Amino acid sequence: MDFDHITRPLTDDEARAEAERIIARSFQPETPPVRHMPTSFRDDTPLPAYGDAPPVHQDDKRIVPAWAAGIAVASIGVGAGITGVGCGAWLVLQGLASVTLYGVLMVTLPFAGVAMVATAIGGAINKARSAVTNNVFEAPVVQNTQINNTSNQRGMFSRTRNDVR
Repeated sequence: MDFDHITRPLTDDEARAEAERIIARSFQPETPPVRHMPTSFRDDTPLPAYGDAPPVHQDDKRIVPAWAAGIAVASIGVGAGITGVGCGAWLVLQGLASVTLYGVLMVTLPFAGVAMVATAIGGAINKARSAVTNNVFEAPVVQNTQINNTSNQRGMFSRTRNDVR
């Protein structure tokens, strides 16, 4: 074997030639080896009676009972309804969390209007129902006033009873 190139350093010409060879080889694209392979293959061997077999398409013919479909639809409806109620409650509580005087007045304004209309209607009905009576007395009027005072006093406690007739 020739080990001479390992033990002695390369000359400048040898080093330049080796560097050019390495650089030229690194920038050359490698061509892949050409392989001739078939594009399709058909296996005509018979399949085993049991064991591994290729998958076969099976039609899905399950029937859902009416009660199960009803429960599913009802649960979707209840879920959507509860979500709506929750959103409404959230909105109301958000509004109540930022209570201002104007907000309270705007909320109570319809109730005050309804109460005012109900009071006006009730007053009108009361006026219409009350009978107009004019009592005119033409005889002499005598007024008798009798006052009875009874006082009991015992020690610290006292009791006074006034009867006015």
